[in-house]
Amino acid sequence: MLGLSISFFKKFKNNLTGIISFCFIVFIALTSTFAYIIAPDSSQYANQMHLSIHSKPPGFETLMLVEPNQYKKRQSFFNRFFFGDKYPDNETPISSYQIKGNKIFYEIYNNSFNSEKQAIEISLKNSPYVVKKTYLMGTDKFGRDFLSRIIVGSRISFCIGFIAVTISLILGIFFGSLAGYFGGKLDSIIMWIINVTWSIPTLLLVIAITLALGKGFWQVFIAVGMTMWVEVARVVRGEVINIKGQQYITAARALGFTDFRIIFRHILPNIMAPVIVISAANFAGAILIESGLSFLGIGAQPPISSWGAMIKAHYNDIILGKAYLAIIPGMCIMMLVMSFMLIGNNLRDILDVKT
Repeated sequence: MLGLSISFFKKFKNNLTGIISFCFIVFIALTSTFAYIIAPDSSQYANQMHLSIHSKPPGFETLMLVEPNQYKKRQSFFNRFFFGDKYPDNETPISSYQIKGNKIFYEIYNNSFNSEKQAIEISLKNSPYVVKKTYLMGTDKFGRDFLSRIIVGSRISFCIGFIAVTISLILGIFFGSLAGYFGGKLDSIIMWIINVTWSIPTLLLVIAITLALGKGFWQVFIAVGMTMWVEVARVVRGEVINIKGQQYITAARALGFTDFRIIFRHILPNIMAPVIVISAANFAGAILIESGLSFLGIGAQPPISSWGAMIKAHYNDIILGKAYLAIIPGMCIMMLVMSFMLIGNNLRDILDVKT
């Protein structure tokens, strides 16, 4: 086993596209994990809106008056790490300010010529302060930090790949191994279910399951996973049929091993190569399906940040001079899907899986 692992890594490190793809996937994984630490806007879903600075270009800078949230509640580190700051400070874009005594006089940022002048009293305990804020990728049509939305949105695309592939592996390996090993009527019933599921267009089936389960974050994950298991099941079934006639399987039966021990201890470990390859392809497919669902409006619901939903929200900007608002999340989807497809192709060549 150690020798096979060393041989695998030697072949893998000699493939430049595989290394680049793997590094990009690791980068996205780390970005999605530490999203709320990396993102400039650490509020939940990076959803702080400032309508006065909407649709600003990349590199836009403004003064921001920050007032402590009076209704802020205690939030644990892990809760903030995974879900963001649920009680962010109040931010107000301003164009100028002046402190006189215990008051701060400021002028609210306004694109028009009529600017509103206001003043607030400074408290020694919870004093507001002015910071200079830079939006590296500009703002969207709601005045939200676009870079933060991209970073937080990576969680949806990356998580749906893991959860959907996990669900498809559990169902596909279980039903595929039963159909291939036992055969007979059980095989016919499982293959009938597989063929019926396969005959329905994937996107249509996902839409139907999503509508049945309801719109939401977890519903999409479950729906995508439940539609991708048939590919795994067909591959596992074929591999089990080829292996169950081998001599070591016959010897295991002669020793009195149970059928489930033979399947899970002696057959499945020897058919994991094609399963790993198809899992990489399914990972990419799950990301595309989720993006399509979010674009149609039945995926992750607002204010959750999702790359597919960001394309839907800004596709009109392509002809309005701000095409980057739709192109950037589209490029993120394309690069992540391409990385998984290249990893899958490299694994197929290294593991010598027959296609």
